[in-house]
Amino acid sequence: MVQNGVDTLLSEGAYLLQGKRVGLITNHTGLTASQQATFDALRAVGVRLTALFSPEHGLHGQQDTKVPDGVEERTGLPIYSLYGERQKPTPQQLEQVDVMVFDVQDIGTRFYTYISTMGLAMEACAQAGVPFVVLDRVNPINGVAVEGALADAELLSFTAYHRLPVRHGMTVGELAQLFREERGLQLDLTVVPCQGWRRTMWFDECGLYWVNPSPNMRRLQQALLYPGVGLLEGTNLSVGRGTDTPFEVVGAPWLDGRRLAGMLNELPTSRGVRFVPITFTPNASTYKGVACQGVSIFITERAKVRPVALGLGFAYALRRLYPREWDAQRMLGLLAHRELHAMLMEGALPDQLLKRCSQDERAFRQRRKPFLIYK
Repeated sequence: MVQNGVDTLLSEGAYLLQGKRVGLITNHTGLTASQQATFDALRAVGVRLTALFSPEHGLHGQQDTKVPDGVEERTGLPIYSLYGERQKPTPQQLEQVDVMVFDVQDIGTRFYTYISTMGLAMEACAQAGVPFVVLDRVNPINGVAVEGALADAELLSFTAYHRLPVRHGMTVGELAQLFREERGLQLDLTVVPCQGWRRTMWFDECGLYWVNPSPNMRRLQQALLYPGVGLLEGTNLSVGRGTDTPFEVVGAPWLDGRRLAGMLNELPTSRGVRFVPITFTPNASTYKGVACQGVSIFITERAKVRPVALGLGFAYALRRLYPREWDAQRMLGLLAHRELHAMLMEGALPDQLLKRCSQDERAFRQRRKPFLIYK
């Protein structure tokens, strides 16, 4: 059975944190193997917590809007939101902290914002001279696969914090080491590693409890599809938010599900999945209350699925079938790569899009090597 960093820390008596005022960036995914909240577990072994900091969706992982500051009811600890008025801890907040700890479950996709929160907090701690400790957690969609073009330097944002491919294949601890080096941060960084995790392992091979990392990330299948289906989210499509199967369905009122499924099933980007036409009505988010036609995505052979390729195949098919209806321009936001987006707009074939991605994938595999912790 795999052990996350928090349990590694606790097995060693949390000696790194004893006698210090500790700030903790965490949420509902910050749990020990026995399902105890990290902040409770640390307090139980005598660690002096002085402040909690929460990422997108808040401490309890239930909010889909900007998150206000608050107070943790049982402990009375202040909760400073890093997804509201600010995105990084302030110097004043860091005055009450001798060391900052990060314990949040990521899902392995560049535009999933928990890694952005970590990077921004690392910057703030470097400026304030506050040491930073990452309690590492597994990458649920494995640590081998790397997919997608690197974000353009001029398009970096809260959903593209660093020049990473869409699917980076790294843990948060490994990313923290890469961020520190490549951003030149003068930061005292410690990564408390997982035990027993190998890069080839998926979440369901780890013996760990699944906790929805965010309200619409409810199953491992969705985490796998997210790097591709998520790319489409900024456009005029429903990606299933407001349904029981977010990121497993894609549709819009102007789509013909049969036409789209037929084309997608013939593309080389669709290995390991099948598309079935579907009608659905979201009860939230894009097209709330409006009947949509589209496709449901069934994973038939997980090892063959390349979600970013799948997302680019989607984009190719939509450009071919619905050049006027689909607002492809807005895909640039999460794609964060002007050349690839221009190729898509000009009708490049899926193989051409993937060939362009492969250049960046090869380069990133070399770049990340010095920062990898696990084999």
